[in-house]
Parts: sequence; C-alpha cells; structure tokens
Amino acid sequence: MMHRLVPGVFGPKCQQCLQKSVKAYHSTKNIRINALISHHSLTRQDLYICRLLRLPHPSSIQCMSRYSMLRLPKTIYNKNRLAVYGIPFLRSASHLRLLATVSRFLRLRYLVLGTTVGGGVALNKTYESWKDRIPDLGWLKEFLPDRKYFTQFGERMKAYRSNYLPEKGWLKNKLPSWKTISDWLDEGSEGGSSTVFGDGGDSMWTLGLHETEAGSTVTMHVLPFKSEASQEDTQPKPSDKQRLEQIQDEMLKVQITYQKEVERLEKENRELRKQLLLRGQKNAKKRTMRKSLIDMYSEVLDELADYDSSYNTQDHLPRVIVVGDQSSGKTSVLEMVAQARIFPRGSGEMMTRSPVKVTLSEGPYHIAQFKDSNREFDLTKDTELAALRKEVEVRMKSSVGDAKTVSSDVISMTVKGPGIQRMVLVDLPGIISTETTGMATNTRDSIQRMCKTYMENPNAIILCIQDGSLDAERSNVTDLVSQMDPQGKRTIFVLTKVDLAESSLYNPDRIKQILEGKLFPMKALGYFAVVTGKGNTNDSIHTIKEFEENFFRSSKLFREGVLKPSQMTTRNLSMAVSECFWKMVKESVEQQADAFKATRFNLETEWKNIFPRLRELDRDELFEKARGEILDEVINLSQVTPQQWEEAFSKKLWDKMSTHVFENIYLPASQAEDAGTFNTTIDIRLKHWADQQLPRKCVEVGWDTLQEEFVKFVENNNNKDHDPIFDNLKDSVICESMTKHKWDEKAEDSLRVIQINALEDRSVSDKQQWDQAIQFMETTLKDKLKQAESALRSMVGPGTREQWLYWQYKSLEQKNRAATKTELERLLQSKNKHKPTLQFDELTTARKNLQTQGVEVDSEFIRETWYQLYRQDFFKKALQTAQECRKGFYHYQGGFTNSGLECNDVVLFWRLQKMLQITSNALRQQVMNNEARRLERNIKDVLEDISDDKQTMQRLLTGKRVLLAEELKRVRQIQEKLEEFVQALNKEKQ
Repeated sequence: MMHRLVPGVFGPKCQQCLQKSVKAYHSTKNIRINALISHHSLTRQDLYICRLLRLPHPSSIQCMSRYSMLRLPKTIYNKNRLAVYGIPFLRSASHLRLLATVSRFLRLRYLVLGTTVGGGVALNKTYESWKDRIPDLGWLKEFLPDRKYFTQFGERMKAYRSNYLPEKGWLKNKLPSWKTISDWLDEGSEGGSSTVFGDGGDSMWTLGLHETEAGSTVTMHVLPFKSEASQEDTQPKPSDKQRLEQIQDEMLKVQITYQKEVERLEKENRELRKQLLLRGQKNAKKRTMRKSLIDMYSEVLDELADYDSSYNTQDHLPRVIVVGDQSSGKTSVLEMVAQARIFPRGSGEMMTRSPVKVTLSEGPYHIAQFKDSNREFDLTKDTELAALRKEVEVRMKSSVGDAKTVSSDVISMTVKGPGIQRMVLVDLPGIISTETTGMATNTRDSIQRMCKTYMENPNAIILCIQDGSLDAERSNVTDLVSQMDPQGKRTIFVLTKVDLAESSLYNPDRIKQILEGKLFPMKALGYFAVVTGKGNTNDSIHTIKEFEENFFRSSKLFREGVLKPSQMTTRNLSMAVSECFWKMVKESVEQQADAFKATRFNLETEWKNIFPRLRELDRDELFEKARGEILDEVINLSQVTPQQWEEAFSKKLWDKMSTHVFENIYLPASQAEDAGTFNTTIDIRLKHWADQQLPRKCVEVGWDTLQEEFVKFVENNNNKDHDPIFDNLKDSVICESMTKHKWDEKAEDSLRVIQINALEDRSVSDKQQWDQAIQFMETTLKDKLKQAESALRSMVGPGTREQWLYWQYKSLEQKNRAATKTELERLLQSKNKHKPTLQFDELTTARKNLQTQGVEVDSEFIRETWYQLYRQDFFKKALQTAQECRKGFYHYQGGFTNSGLECNDVVLFWRLQKMLQITSNALRQQVMNNEARRLERNIKDVLEDISDDKQTMQRLLTGKRVLLAEELKRVRQIQEKLEEFVQALNKEKQ
C-alpha cells in the first residue's frame, strides 16, 4: 500500500482538496485513503528531540518513529514543508508539482550559489590566462562598424518592441485570482463526505470515500503542518513549573556540554604547559632556572615565620587559613584543591595536630616535597602517596611534646602539578567542643588560640568549612570566624558533604539560607557547596571529582534552584580562592615591603650608634671568623721547634713522675746497707715501673702538653687582637676536641721498649754526661727540699722573725706542730740512718714526751709531721751527696774502689735523665707526625657539629652585638625577597 503526505495548512474545508485528488486517481490505481494526522498531536518532547537532531522539520522519520502504525516507508523528502512517502505527485495537482519544483530548486540553491562563486573565480583566472594568449586584434577596427552604428541599431529594436510585443502584465490579467480559486474549491466540496478536519483538530480519522471501478476503497493519510502561529494558538500553554523544569534541563545540559569542553581544553592546556615546562628544564642546563612566583612568595612566608622582631613588625601577608570543626572535611577540601590525598586520615579522631603550610604551584609533574628535605614524592603512585602520608604523620607526632595534643610547629611542604591553582594554604587542627580522656587538659583552648592567631592577620583569607550533614546549630567555627571577621571581607564559606545532606532529606530551604548567608550570624565573600568523597578513604581524587560532578548534575537542590552553578564543585571553589588570594597579595605586599624597609633603617641606625667601628657580622659570620682563627692556631702548632717540644715534654714528664720516683724508688732504695743492694732495688723497681705505669703516664703527659701548647697559642692570639665574644666558643671547642682526642694505642708499646732499654743502661760515657746528671739531681733535690720546707713552715707557723716584723701569730695546732717537730728532730738525730716510717714504739715514746710537755696529739698527727721532717732531712743529705760526687766521675770509672764515695744516686738520676730525653723525643715525633693532625681533625669535627647545632651556636655566641646583627640580617633578607617578589609580580601584571 502506498502512502502520501499532503502538505499545507488545513482547515474545515480541506476535504475538497482531498476529493479532487481522489478523483484524479480513479483511472490509475486502487488507493486507500486512510486518515489525516494533525501535526498538533506531536508532543513537546518530540519537537525538542527534532531540534536536538538539527532536523529541518518534525516531519522526518526520526520524529515519526512513534507513529509506527502508519507503516510509512523510509524514503523521505523534506522540501519547504513538502513530504512525499513512496509515490509520485498527482498529475492533476499542478500546484503541488509547482511547489515540488520550487522546493527542489531551493534545495539546490546553496550548491548553485557555491558553484557560481567558485566558478566565477575560476572563470576570471581562465579569462586572464586566455586574454594573455589572444593576439592583438587591433587591425579589425578598420573592418568593423563604429559605435554610432550600434546605438542606432538599439533604438530601432526598442521601437520594434513597442509596436509588435504585448504590454506588461497581460498574462496576469488572463489568469484567475486566488479568491476565484478558493470559491471554486468551496463549490466542489458540496455533497461530499464528512470533513476531514472539523476545526484543524489533533485526532486521526479514517475517511472512507466512494468505491472505484474496481470496487476497492480509496483511503489517504494526510498530515497537516500548521504554521507556528496557529500551533501556538491551538496548543495549551505549559505551567510555570513545567517551563522552569524545561529551562533547568536545558541549562544543565548546556552546562554539562560547556564543562566537558572546558575539561577537554584544560587537559590540552596542561599537556602543552607540561611540554613547555619540560622544554624549559632541558634548556636550564646552561642557565639558572627562574623561580615561580608562588615559590618566591612561599620563601617570603618561611622567612617571616622564623622572624622575631623587637620592633613588633607583624606579618600581614595573605595566606589561605583553612579552619573548621573536627571531621568537617576541611582536610579533604584541601586535598581536592591540591588534587592528591596527601594527609593521613582517621575515622572520627584528630589527625591534624599541627599547622601544615601547603604551597600549591603549577609544574610538569605532580610531586610533593617538604621544605627541609630534598626527597620528591610522586603523587601519581600509590606507594609514594602512602609514604608521604606516613611522613606527615610522623612529623606531626614528633612535633607534639609530652602531655600535649597539638603543636604550633609548622610543617611546610610544596605540591606541584599540572593545572593546580597557585596559592598558599595553612591547614589548622579542627575545632573541638569536648576534650576526651586521651587529650591534654587545655587542648580546646590551644586550638582556638592557634586559629585566632592565624586569623588575626588582616590579610589572611579564611576558608570556613562547615559540615552540611549536621545541624547548623552544632557549628563552632562560624562563631569564631564571625568574631575575627565580622564584616566577612576576607571569608569564604564552604559547605561540605552536600550529598549526605540531600540523601538524609535535609530541608533545602535551610541549605539555601546557608548559601545565601542568612542562617549563620556571619558574612562571607562567597558561598560554595562541595562533595569531597563517597565515604571510602581509598578513593582517588579523580573518582571523587567524577562523583561530585555526577551528583550535582542530577541533584534536586540544583534543579529546584537551591544551588547556583557558580557555587558548586571544588573546581569553582579553588578558582575563586586563588583569585581572591592573588588579589589580596597584590594589594598588601607593597605595604609589607615598606614596613620592613623602615625597620631596616631603624636597625642600621642603632648599630651605627652602638658599634660604630665594627662590621655587621651575624652569628653565622662570627662563627666562621672564629673557626678560621681556631684552625689557624692549630696550624701554628707546626711552628713549635723540636727543641721546644722536647723541653716541654721533659719538664712535664718529670713533674708528673718525680713524686713516684722519690716515694717508690729512691727513698726505699736509700735504706739499703750497701751499693749492691741499692742498685738491685733500683733495677727491680724501675723495671716494674716501666712495664706497668710509665708508658701510660707518658702518653697522658703528651696529651696534656699538646693541650697546654694549643691553649698557649690561643691565649697569645687573644692578647694581640682579642675579641671577648669568641671566648666561650673557643673554650668549648678546645674542651670538646681534647675530650675526643685519643692518643695512638701503639704509642705505649713503642715507648715501653725504649724506656726499658734506657733505664737498664747504667753506663755514663763521659764527664759531660756526669755533670749533667749531677746538675739534674741537684735541681730536683733543691725543688723537693723547698717543697718540704714550705710544707713544714705552713705546719709550724711563722717563726720569730715573721712574728716580730709582720705581726703574725701561731695557732694552737701550729704550736703543737712545732713541739712535735722538735721532739721528732731529736729522734731523727739519734740515728744516723733512719727509716722513712716510724715504728710503733717510737710513736708511743714521742706521744708520751709531748704529753709531759702538755701537748696532746694523736699518732696520725705525729706521722704527718714526721713525713715532711724526714723528707727535709733526706733531701739535705742527698743534696750533700750530689755535691760530693761532682768530681767523682773518675772514681766512677774506677768502680769507686778505695775512694770512699758512693755515687750510685748520680747514676740513678743519669738513667732517669736519659729516659726522659728519649721519651721526650719519641713524644715529640708522635705529636709532630700524627697527633697534631688528629687534633686538627677533631677540632674541625667539633666546629662542624656546632655549626649544625643552632642551639649550641646560639648559646656560645650571644650578646647584644650578635642579636642586633642577627635581626638586621633577617630584616634585610625579608626585604630583599619582598622586593624581588614585587618586581616579579609587576612583570606578570605587564
């Protein structure tokens, strides 16, 4: 069965045209005229789908797919509201064929027009090329008529037209008018069947006409296309709610399309910027890479964070301060802005325990790095993200001291990546209402005090985070923010967890009031609604963003007009915060630079008044100066001559061992009855001493001598150009380095061998050595005698001369000492060779004799007096022996036979002197070859340790001069960085 779709605007009399068409078909084929379908029956949705598909009119097969009962074929021709389904035009309907011809012509108008323009251009070029090839035809002018002839020919043709052709408009007068045709159609409709359209209605009827010669019924489907004006008049107008829903749907679809296009362009932009940054890094091998603007600004903030000024120059540079109640989602918002999950997470417990300053900047790779570390964390890898979160957690726990929950120590980190908005954010611990058992007692007050400190900055941007899934009355942060910024000139309000609020049937009017600033007693620059997760901590940022976009795309809050497109998604939030941040930076940075410029001028004036002749050296520069002086003094040890080293070692060695030699070797051996016993005792005791104690004592002497010589050089240098500010540092360095200095362990073994060999040699080869031994013995005995006499004098008190001349008096103890001394002198004179110690009976006799004199003393008192008295007597006798042996060298060579001299004491001192000389020489070689260098290394290590320990350096180098220079240096650094940043900012504006 064939179908035809008749075009036109149909009314009550359209059945006349239908009958005309049916009569024309009686002689050709059997055709059924089924029905007429009104275009008005198509719904608004069908029309909208047609507009989306960019169809010329809803008469296409796509729009008519719902009317499958018509069984229309797929061949469709759409020409100026003319649609023919499967059959040719009726020959009797000449006006339809005319319309079809016009429509075909209009269909080809664009092709013809384009072809005409293109052909004209091509023809012009061809004509120019041909024109160049045509030969000169000027010679034809002689054979062609002139211009006057052509003018006369034109006038004759006009006269011919006026005489023989009909007048203009003759065809129009011959044709019937449109009114006549309309009346003819009305007359032809009389006596016909019922009307196809009574009033142009919407229903579809089946119109049965008369039977043809073959007896078949003719039926036709007619679909009238009304004009837009008539369609709007007949259709019922939609309600306001339907119109609002339709507009919202169209707006949402347009926004989705726009957002996808923006994401595509941003992705392409990120890739291009990444390639440019990578290309810049490759080219940076030959030149220094220029810092980004946000990195320069972050360095200024780091300098200001460590700055403590006596002039109270406050830090008023902008930062984005993220504050909110605990578990309100503020850390999640920061992660969405940073496009990475960089913070440790916990379910309901406090995770942010200290301020975290995050500097966001754009870069080719998505990485994170701490301020005090060179390690870069790749944020595109899960393992690196986990390591970063673990590092943040460790730093937070280490910053929290004992019995504390939060800390004010700032953790600084930088996050770079493609497409990240440039800004500096500070994440603060969440505000709590109740302190649990595991928290410190002042945790709540400490958190609020910390938040107030950061928000007191008049240029700080407050990012107020409010949990949208909780009742507004439970908010703590809004009251705190309204106190710090009552006018809301620097506050941005963020409502999180909007998806939970919608799913829990939260009142949309309250959300609308919140986002319009009418519910909370606070004001803000802007209000935003975000979704920061689906409740799963393992979701990636990309997954959360897709969830957020899908939620807002289908959200009832958006469809009902509660949420505005500009107030949704973290993307819009980050762009708004970044724009506000840089606006405040541009407005305040120059004022801050001027403030530090004035502070610098005040500090420089103060320095000139207090220290006019000194350079402005800060603590680090002073330390470097002291380091150089100390190392120079170590090098000066090489200027000590070998003779000076040996003399110093020899003197120090004898001072260290002389007491042991006299008390444990010389005095016991002097009790021998003959020379053989004396020498045997001396050999045994010297051998035992050299094996056990002597090498170790010599190493200690070498260590002490090296330290004394080094200190001596330091003190001599201080006398030349002494700076008292270095005294504490130098003393500490010397003490620490000498404590670390350990003498070579092999030195004792080598010293033991040479000392034993030297002490075993009892041969004095010449008279000069003998005289040197005598001189050494006398010098030593005189020193010991003076010490003994001085000790006795202090015991017995002043003599008669001192009492008369200096008015000095003896104490009771001194009187008892004098009486005891007198009694013991009688005992000492009674025996020619007394032992160093008193016997018991001698002690008893002396005590009883003193008691008869009225002096009550104990045995220990008597022994103390005897000790000094005996040594005085012994040293006198030994000194007398040394004087007698001055000329005894020749008797020594003869073995002291028949000479009556016993000069074995001189041989003992010769052996000791020789041992001292050899030991001093060995120690000198060890010091000059090894130990001085090891001392230098130890001093360098100590200085390096002090330079790394800022607290120790601050303790050793202090004072008004240091503090003023430190502050001046810091102010200069901040001012220079501020000026550098201002210059870079002005260049970017240009």
